Parts: sequence; C-alpha cells; structure tokens
Amino acid sequence: MPSVELDLRRLEPGEAPRPTQLEPVGAADAVVVRGPVPALSAVLAVLLRAGRTAEVPVAWEPGRDKASAALARDLGIGSGDPRDLTLVRDDHGGVLLHHGRIEAAGDGRRSLSRRVGLQAHHDDIRVADGEITRIDVRPDWTAVDTIGVTVMTLPLRPTRQTSGRALQVASDPARIVRDGVAYPRPVTRWTWYADDRVRWRLQP
Repeated sequence: MPSVELDLRRLEPGEAPRPTQLEPVGAADAVVVRGPVPALSAVLAVLLRAGRTAEVPVAWEPGRDKASAALARDLGIGSGDPRDLTLVRDDHGGVLLHHGRIEAAGDGRRSLSRRVGLQAHHDDIRVADGEITRIDVRPDWTAVDTIGVTVMTLPLRPTRQTSGRALQVASDPARIVRDGVAYPRPVTRWTWYADDRVRWRLQP
C-alpha cells in the first residue's frame, strides 16, 4: 500500500482517534499524520501491533496545542534526516511520546487533592512506597532508551526525579493518562518502558 495520510486535526483535547480512522495504517508503506500528540501515538501503536515500526517511516505535522509544540521541538520536526528513535511502550499495548501520568482513580478533576497508594520501581530504584499524589513520566529524547520519572508525594513539596529505562507500578485502583488520553478503566498494575528491541522511523 502506498503512503497513507491521516488528517486528525479535529481531535478534541483528551480524545484518541477511532479505530476506523486508523485502519489503513497497518499495511501502509509510509504514513503522514496531521494532528495532536495522541494522533501520532495512536499511529505508532497500530504499527507496533503490526510489528512494522522500524520499516514504516512516519511524518508528523503537529497540532497547535502546547504538547504538540513541545514534542515537535524535542523531535526536531522539520529538520534533519530520517532517523530511528526510541519507542516507549506500556504493558497494555500503548505508546508514550510526550507525557504519562499515574494518579488516583477518578475523572481527573481535583487530582492534586486526592492520593493513591502504590509501590513503584524505576529500574532497580524504589521511587515510591505508600500514598502519593501522582507520578509523571516523560520519554527523554536527549538520551537512548530512557524515561524520566517524577514522583509527587504531596502538592507544593519537593518531588523525586529519576532517570532509567522502565517504571513498574503496583497500586490501588489508579487512573492512567497517556499523552493526554485517559485509559478507559482504573488499573492496579502498570509498566512503562523504553524498549531497546524496537525502534520507530521518523521522517522529519
């Protein structure tokens, strides 16, 4: 199949593309994605399931929101040559490009006023054990196979920041947000990791 172009610029904040919108991706020879970060994440998740992230170049025209601008800057969109990049994935079939969050279950409102009990390890470091406010996870695009983790125990208190390859969490029911899109149900276990066996091809 030739190049597939997806115009997903009308996605609302917190909205992921519908499966029907992504149907052409799995068999494409190349993909052009127009839209916010969740659009690009969803395309890469489809290619990951098809085992084709390394062979299908993906070009991205970012949305106009702040997250898209930040990720576009980190990835050097519009400059340089095609390159193979780290793929940060989770154990529920998703891909993380910009920002992940673990917080108390709910609808996300008043999230700083709620706490969730959990234990979390970042590689071999125990970064949380007890009640916390949230954990933020970001791929480190200046390094290889690396994610940065920030643990907020209480609002307005110092956070704990670590760098490594994998974050593993066991928790009370928690809310997961991947690149601005909430996972559809609370979870009690979650893993984000930079997969050193998998790359994706960016066409900048």
